[in-house]
Amino acid sequence: MTDPTRRNRLDEEESPYLRQHADNPVNWQPWDEQALAAAKERDVPIFLSIGYSACHWCHVMEEESFADEAVAEILNENFVPIKVDREERPDVDSIYMTVCQLVRGQGGWPLSAWLTPEGKPFFIGTYFPRDGERGQPGFPDLCQRISDSWESEEDREEMQHRAQQWTDAAKDRLEETPDSAGVDAGVAAEPPSSDVLETAADAVLRSADRQYGGFGTGQKFPQPSRLRVLARTYDRTGREEYREVLEETLDAMAAGGLADHVGGGFHRYCVDRDWTVPHFEKMLYDNAEIPRAFLAGYQLTGEDRYAETVADTLAFVDRELTHDEGGFFSTLDAQSEDPETGEREEGAFYVWTPEEVHDVIADETDASLFCARYDITESGNFEGQNQPNRIARVSELASQFDLAESEVLKRLDSARKRLFEAREERPRPDRDEKILAGWNGLMISTYAEAALVLGEDEYAETAVDALEFVRDRLWDTESQRLSRRYKAGDVKVDGYLEDYAFLARGALDCYQATGDVDHLAFALELARVIEAEFWDADRGTLYFTPESGESLVTRPQELGDQSTPSSTGVAVETLLALDEFADDDFSEIAATVLETHANELEANALEHATLCIGADRFEAGALEVTVAADELPTEWREAFASRYFPDRLFALRPPTEAGLETWLETLGLADAPPIWAGREARDGEPTLYVCRDRTCSPPTHDVDEALEWLGEHAAVEGSGAGTLAEDESPF
Repeated sequence: MTDPTRRNRLDEEESPYLRQHADNPVNWQPWDEQALAAAKERDVPIFLSIGYSACHWCHVMEEESFADEAVAEILNENFVPIKVDREERPDVDSIYMTVCQLVRGQGGWPLSAWLTPEGKPFFIGTYFPRDGERGQPGFPDLCQRISDSWESEEDREEMQHRAQQWTDAAKDRLEETPDSAGVDAGVAAEPPSSDVLETAADAVLRSADRQYGGFGTGQKFPQPSRLRVLARTYDRTGREEYREVLEETLDAMAAGGLADHVGGGFHRYCVDRDWTVPHFEKMLYDNAEIPRAFLAGYQLTGEDRYAETVADTLAFVDRELTHDEGGFFSTLDAQSEDPETGEREEGAFYVWTPEEVHDVIADETDASLFCARYDITESGNFEGQNQPNRIARVSELASQFDLAESEVLKRLDSARKRLFEAREERPRPDRDEKILAGWNGLMISTYAEAALVLGEDEYAETAVDALEFVRDRLWDTESQRLSRRYKAGDVKVDGYLEDYAFLARGALDCYQATGDVDHLAFALELARVIEAEFWDADRGTLYFTPESGESLVTRPQELGDQSTPSSTGVAVETLLALDEFADDDFSEIAATVLETHANELEANALEHATLCIGADRFEAGALEVTVAADELPTEWREAFASRYFPDRLFALRPPTEAGLETWLETLGLADAPPIWAGREARDGEPTLYVCRDRTCSPPTHDVDEALEWLGEHAAVEGSGAGTLAEDESPF
């Protein structure tokens, strides 16, 4: 058989990140059986490089080392070099990133790992420079030293021993479950109570930066799961500090450099404490999860600025991350070509100088207004140029420029539009056009929720278009299995728990937004595969990889929130919601997962925010809103949208029992689930049934009556009513 490692095989891949490396002199291999078998056949280590298309330091390491012929010669002769797109293979990334964090105390991308031919890591790090600096070895020297050690029998034995130790440590961290919760231990465990939600919220408060907003005193990440905990706990307790930190963080993200003030949407994170300079890549999952936090903020406070941020973000997603036939692309690169130098530079598409602003905006007052509003200065805030940050209030500008506030807003809007048009002429950042099932599920949920909260039917249509795109291309109806990635007609990689859980939640949310039972049926199909492929009854947990999938050195779980919410946490929430419609054991699975990991949640609630929300959902139950009607009346939708009900479950059903029979056939159910049973329309009119914590209101045609009943059964009287006073507004 021809040795596959004699050439670079990435030209056969559709991943944009892998194809970026297809012209390297390094004989890169994809992670597949051929490459792994070649390492064993040649008896050489694997050099594993993991990154993604929008990763800045991945580009740097490629330019410095992987495009270098001398470096390539060392890698090709002494290793099997394997490239992995972490967005396609989060399972592989999870294992080796965990090892890096255990060994180095931190991780990041590019992730660089040296493995035995069996895939066990014995040396690991992130970015390595071409030439040694500040005590760090140069990459080619390091590779040569590792290769020489591998050839030494004594050194190899030590490397293999270390590899086993590190693999065992990763297995303990990722795969094992607490003995006290397992079936074998024979100990009766219980899910954590709703108190764990407040424990998480209190931990969020302790980490809050009350001066600048956000969390911690270093680089600022959006942390939408923590914001969701704050919103939910404020709703439960009415404690003002939870709402204050939520609003401070939302306002900081909306005003600072994390936001694209010209084109909408959010960058990945900010490199400084005060949210000034972002890392300029734009990820689909951030632009899905961050708007959900703003929707919660809008419902809790009634502040229109939060709804406007959501609308601006979704307009960006519509324009720049949406496939013509539905479905959402993955990322926009941080780098683009600088028009003056012709070099690819981070942030070149987004930054401005005062001269550029004045060149675009002919009216001197309008240009000066924009610069004053968004901190566009001669000194700059990013390498001599400026990432716009909203620093001046409209009232201040009105006084400074002797204009009415309405006139200031009008002029700023005109200026922004002209700058946007001018920016569209710049060289654009590369777009990674992978369509990932899980990330699409996150975005679908946000569009569906925005449709309900903001009353925009177009958002529901976008959500459904994306759901149908993913379902048509990535769901195999015969095998009842989901693939993870679609790219230009190519489908690859078995779906992971996040793909099934996030997409199931998205399908359920589409049902809630539209009342189309087909979306509910799809959500149930996905949930049943979660049970069949990811649920381990003996260990009482959900694994990230399918039982029938590739065998790696360990089988990871994903309990904590990362850049995306915990797939286990989302699965628990979604299974609990879908249990209302099915005769499966979804609620039992969710309860057992919470039991298994109860100690971990209680000991480290901050890192398990989504699972803590799941624990609260399990104990409190859903707020069931059953509507017997052909469609959800607009007045009813608006009434519920104007209030924050984090555990709301809209359950539209046909008004008649005959119509419900047809739905039950679609769902494959013999009997109506309790959420629908006996709840037909009364007197030929749309009828509303509301239940909380197994207590139900009388059927009613009046939404105000239902809301009054809910008020009497609310967790905290008057919660969610606080808003910023006008003179406190940062805008």
